[in-house]
Amino acid sequence: MEILHADDSLILCDKPAGLLAVPGRGPTKQDCLISRVQGLHPDALIVHRLDMATSGLLLLARGAEMQRRLSQDFAERRVQKRYVAVVHGLLAEPGSDWALIDLPVGADWPNRPRQQVCPVNGKPSQTRYRCIAQDLRAQTSRVELEPITGRTHQLRVHLLALGHPIIGDALYADQQDMAPRLCLHATELAFHHPVTGVALQFSSATPF
Repeated sequence: MEILHADDSLILCDKPAGLLAVPGRGPTKQDCLISRVQGLHPDALIVHRLDMATSGLLLLARGAEMQRRLSQDFAERRVQKRYVAVVHGLLAEPGSDWALIDLPVGADWPNRPRQQVCPVNGKPSQTRYRCIAQDLRAQTSRVELEPITGRTHQLRVHLLALGHPIIGDALYADQQDMAPRLCLHATELAFHHPVTGVALQFSSATPF
């Protein structure tokens, strides 16, 4: 875990794949990003989450009031997030325009924690995407993703719905996929500082 920025209002971290954002159930799942940061900054509070298998930028608040302000910014879609993923198959042409996935996502109750596209019980979910590179030999595509909504596993489920699951996805990819990690990284985060109003933009290099 790396702290990229810290001030009196917020902390910006770069989370590695395989580290929980918050504690899980049981004594073996207590090591997580928020507990590590609180060891350095006891007032740090979670604002949003990344899946354990996802790496990249994660924003924390300092104190309850900053948590309320930043959480509201996320809820009202004033925070811009961008991810990079590598998926199975050739998805669109590199350099093509942004496209929209607009498919409702909800829990796949018999198979939790899996989620699924569900027109009946799913919540409205939108993701913008574009292909930025292809590997013809490996038959994979590198894509940029901008989630408009923030449903659980939204990016993973939306790409699966297109027929292009993310490489290394233990929940949604083919069981023959032996990649060492989920190829999904939160690479950019842009928002306004909750106190000064200054526009902030952070980036993290994709590690795959």
